[in-house]
Amino acid sequence: MKAFHIADLAAAVGGVILSGDPNTLVTSVGTDSRTVGEGALFLPIVGEKFDGHDFIDQALAAGASGCLCAKMPDNLLPGKYYIRVGDTLLAYKALASWYRGQFDIPVVQVTGSVGKTTTKEMLASVLSQRYRTLWTEANYNNEIGTPMTLLRLEDTHEAAVIETGMDRAGQIRYLGEMVRPTVAVITNIGDMHIEYLGSREGIFRAKCEIFENLAADGLAVLNGDDEWLDRVELPQRIVRAGRSGHCGARVSDVQDHGIDGVSCVVTTERARYELDIPSPGGHMIYPASTAVAVGEALGLGVEEIVRGVAAYEPSGARMRVLRLSGGRRLLDDCYNAGPQSMRAALEVLAKSEGATLAVLGDMAELGELTVSAHREIGALARELGIGTVIAVGERARELADAAGGRWFATTDEAMDAIRAAFAPGTAMLVKASHSMHFERITEELTK
Repeated sequence: MKAFHIADLAAAVGGVILSGDPNTLVTSVGTDSRTVGEGALFLPIVGEKFDGHDFIDQALAAGASGCLCAKMPDNLLPGKYYIRVGDTLLAYKALASWYRGQFDIPVVQVTGSVGKTTTKEMLASVLSQRYRTLWTEANYNNEIGTPMTLLRLEDTHEAAVIETGMDRAGQIRYLGEMVRPTVAVITNIGDMHIEYLGSREGIFRAKCEIFENLAADGLAVLNGDDEWLDRVELPQRIVRAGRSGHCGARVSDVQDHGIDGVSCVVTTERARYELDIPSPGGHMIYPASTAVAVGEALGLGVEEIVRGVAAYEPSGARMRVLRLSGGRRLLDDCYNAGPQSMRAALEVLAKSEGATLAVLGDMAELGELTVSAHREIGALARELGIGTVIAVGERARELADAAGGRWFATTDEAMDAIRAAFAPGTAMLVKASHSMHFERITEELTK
């Protein structure tokens, strides 16, 4: 973050300086009193179960230079600045919006029902081939995470990719008022949050709030295979990405290589892109073609875009491919597991070249479906021709029986068998519910 005076801070948030020198510099902003840095501004957020105002003194004692406050502290500590505001969360938004305005760079805002994080990471990988790019860490995509990301902008940044999520109407508008995108991306319209928005149309309308803050000369990049997004009409330019014939970034010649990823061709008015996507799953054609459309619009060449797609790395332990010695490939998907995601991961593994090994664990929170779901996954592994199945956990005993595989009660007991089965040239899937802590298996095999 580039520093600014608290006089500018007060003006940006509509606050009143209660104490402190107006020329004091703000060098960082923090909302967590436990991690706030030396010289930082502490911004106390009020949540359902906590009130950050209760931790102002702790934050100032830890090194923060001052704070915003909507509730007056009992005592104003000497040498610290205090700025009174009406609402600290709205002040956070106002600060981030003002700060965003200091940067005249391309800013891509990403939303959608699924695939936001994947698309954000793909866009960042591509744009980074030419520009110093800031992007949202992990999935910090809400009212707290979005301003946190924007306040990480520095003078050296040349582009930004900001992921924004929602669970209610009005939220994308709220976040967009801070982001003010020059490029708006919607990945798709699905059923996520239909409980709160009532219908697919309600979700569509909520996602389309992204266009309310899109620059007048901006660009919208939309999934061209989504029937809802095909309804979008804007005064700004629209590029659709997908397989359909009307797509401006049209995907063809898709080849699924299982754990080794996906290859395809994306054709635009300007060029033809032969892409090798290192992450598995046919759905990866959408973030890749979206990145082609955005990269091309921001001036990247064919080689830069192709290289950026090939350099993509997924965020966290979600369909992450690790390439190890001896031609071994490990599909690390141990973040979580349910019947649908387990099925999808096994289908990816089955398409992989060489020997196949599935290390599968308990799927939690299935209630009365627990036994049948594990049996069905085991039967699927056998049907798909998975070479070796090693199951771990009490629930997974049923899976092992149905797959004709080996069963172990714990990961510690299974490790010797896993190491022996993970021979050169083998493609291995590691997947279970998060409570099984299968990340330990990945850590052991990648030491």
